[in-house]
Amino acid sequence: MPAPRDFNTEANAIEIRGLTKTYAASGSAPPKQALKGLDLSIPAGSIFGLLGPNGAGKSTTINILAGLVRKTAGKVSIWGFDQDVNPRQSRAAIGVMPQELNIDPFLSPRASLEVQAGLYGVPKRERWTDELLELVGLSDQAESYSRHLSGGMKRRLLLAKALVHRPQILVLDEPTAGVDIQLRETLWRNVRRLNEQGMTIILTTHYLEEAEEMCDRIAIVDRGSLIQCEETRTLVGRADSKTLILDTGDARAIPELPTNVRAERRADGRLAISYAPSRTTADALIDAIRGAGIPIRDIAAEVPDLEDVFVQLTSRS
Repeated sequence: MPAPRDFNTEANAIEIRGLTKTYAASGSAPPKQALKGLDLSIPAGSIFGLLGPNGAGKSTTINILAGLVRKTAGKVSIWGFDQDVNPRQSRAAIGVMPQELNIDPFLSPRASLEVQAGLYGVPKRERWTDELLELVGLSDQAESYSRHLSGGMKRRLLLAKALVHRPQILVLDEPTAGVDIQLRETLWRNVRRLNEQGMTIILTTHYLEEAEEMCDRIAIVDRGSLIQCEETRTLVGRADSKTLILDTGDARAIPELPTNVRAERRADGRLAISYAPSRTTADALIDAIRGAGIPIRDIAAEVPDLEDVFVQLTSRS
């Protein structure tokens, strides 16, 4: 499949403008607006995180990109192809590893990949079934019935199915939900390898530590709208919260602190003080504790992470 002539691989792999989706009323349930004019740009070659609470609109967005759900309004461009003008080319540019295990139990992994390749119109001479099976670690199970595969192996097969047509963009929808640590590490190793080869990766996950570690850029959506979209490091730096961990020896008292500061004793006896740097400083808090006659034997700090930012942003929205 040739890329459009004017597409620049230094540009965006996906452009979404004014994307709206309203689901029709069903029975007594009123119409539901799942997306409310979403604007989103996903850079080519990036690992991009699409995060949000349940019902935020992530799955609807992915299903629209994959051509499984028809949008109500807006424009979607995938690898330079307008989804309305070139629907086949735009679908061919993207591969989706779904959260659900939608695998034919009576087909072997090899047969599943061959069928999937046929559905995408990949000529037999261009198929790379053996390489895919090796990539996801299923060479030894290539001829086994899929129903005999473990849950982790089925997830590996889903990844291989998403790659049969060599898409430029790979969407991973909750790829590590319910999998063990070993499989998770294997999956991320493969994803990094694909990204190093130039593939754009879009990740949705509820494991925010994974998103923080893997993603170059993250968008947070809530209630169908974009809340924030920035480079991961910049986004994490927006958290207006820090925690001081103080070893106060045998002193068990909790000093009186400003109303915007929260203090609690942890199970190990240390005093944890959470505060907003925009409202007060660590020096002021330490001075207040010492002024209350509480000794400080040691000080540590807990820096904010993506989870802190996520909670702050989605709470506001």
